[in-house]
Amino acid sequence: MQRHRAIILDLDGTLVSDDGVIHPHTRAALHRIHDQGIRVMVATGRSEKSAAPTIDDLGIHLPTIIYNGAALWCPKDRRLIRERLIDAEQLDVILDFAHREDLMPIVMCAQTKRAFTARPQVLEFPLHDMTHIDLVSEEELRLEKPIRLSVFSERHENAAEFAEEIRAIHDADAYMTWFPLSLLPELRDSPLKVVDIQPPCEGKKEALIYLQEEEGISPEEVVAIGDATNDLPMVTEAGLGVAMGNAMDELKNVADRIIGSNETGTIGDLVDELWPADSFS
Repeated sequence: MQRHRAIILDLDGTLVSDDGVIHPHTRAALHRIHDQGIRVMVATGRSEKSAAPTIDDLGIHLPTIIYNGAALWCPKDRRLIRERLIDAEQLDVILDFAHREDLMPIVMCAQTKRAFTARPQVLEFPLHDMTHIDLVSEEELRLEKPIRLSVFSERHENAAEFAEEIRAIHDADAYMTWFPLSLLPELRDSPLKVVDIQPPCEGKKEALIYLQEEEGISPEEVVAIGDATNDLPMVTEAGLGVAMGNAMDELKNVADRIIGSNETGTIGDLVDELWPADSFS
């Protein structure tokens, strides 16, 4: 009996190169096991609109974890299967904080991204997953029911400390992730730090929960691969947790294995090792 029945992949820094390309060997290997019944699932912090081109390029349209676990999206039907929303009280508290501190909050709902900012020049920085932002009044922003609230800061030197500052102003059980935008290849020169606030959820562990509840696949039968701290919930809970060679140290320190960088076909090599072609004959 095949030990591993599913594989979960992060996108940025994992499945795709710094230029956003899926390695041909990795693509072929994933299609080979998908055709043999292995579940190939993506779990990303991106929105559905941002994830769609890469999912389409991969060509495997299974349900996808987006917004770091706050929503489950069906690429085939282009619809949200489920979503969690930030409640109005929590939204007000964080928007009040952003207003006082002259920060830039972006409210992300299904199909829309809206912001207010006293300093529009902040928008001059290329923001990951933040294209087509509508600038609206603060009053309009407070009427939204977001899946995620992202807060950007120029003045904070440390993203984790920025996150703790936000966590200290409210006691809601939100799921928070954070990082400097300079972590992203296309934003190496950005001074911005970002904290993403999602509704209470299990982060990317939601992918494992989905596989167990809907596919009957236990976490022990899953391989999870990532490169950043937002991948910790799935990498630490999967039967085989894998960190990319370019991963953050926090992930490498807890992973079962470390493979090559996202610039190579290392994921394809791992797939060939775990699921040899002759194992399906």
